[in-house]
Amino acid sequence: MSRIGKLPIAIPSGVEVKIDGGNVTVKGPKGELSQAIPEPIIVEVEGEEILVKRPNEERESRSLHGLTRTLIYNNVVGVTEGFKKDLEINGTGYRVLAKGTDLEFSLGFSHTITVKAPEGITFTVDSPTKFSVAGIDKQLVGELAARIRKLRKPEPYKGKGIRYAGEHVRRKAGKAGK
Repeated sequence: MSRIGKLPIAIPSGVEVKIDGGNVTVKGPKGELSQAIPEPIIVEVEGEEILVKRPNEERESRSLHGLTRTLIYNNVVGVTEGFKKDLEINGTGYRVLAKGTDLEFSLGFSHTITVKAPEGITFTVDSPTKFSVAGIDKQLVGELAARIRKLRKPEPYKGKGIRYAGEHVRRKAGKAGK
C-alpha cells in the first residue's frame, strides 16, 4: 500500500469539494481548482476527509495512487493558503521593477525583459533585488518561477543571476593567475 496514497486529506472549514466523474473540484476562499483523476483511481469524500483508493495492485495503479492524492492535497492547500516562491537577483546593475501586474528585469542585456503575469499569479517586489511569485496553483507558481530563473541562471564564478531565496550556488575557482 502506498504510504502517501493511503493518508486521508482533511477538508478545512470553508472548503467545498465536488467529485464529478473523473474530476475533483476544490473551491475555497482563495479560488477554485480542478484536478482530473486518472482511470483506475477512486476518490471519495467521507465526512470531513477525502480518501483516495486504488482498485488493484497493478504497477500503474500503485504509481498513480500517491500522485493523485498529492495533487488533490496541493489543490486543497492552494485554495486555503496559496503557494509562494521567493527569488533574489545578484549582480551589479541587475534589478527588477513592477510595471502594473508585470515584472521588468534589467539583467545585463542590451534590453529589458518583461514577464507578464498569467491569470491567477501575482508578483510582489520587495526591493530591486528581491521579489516573489504567488498563486493558488502550485504547478503554475513553480513553473513560472523556474522560467524567470532561466532568464539569467546563477553562474558559478561570480554568482551573478537569478536564484531562489536560500539557494546555494556552488562556486568554482577562477582562472589561476601567475
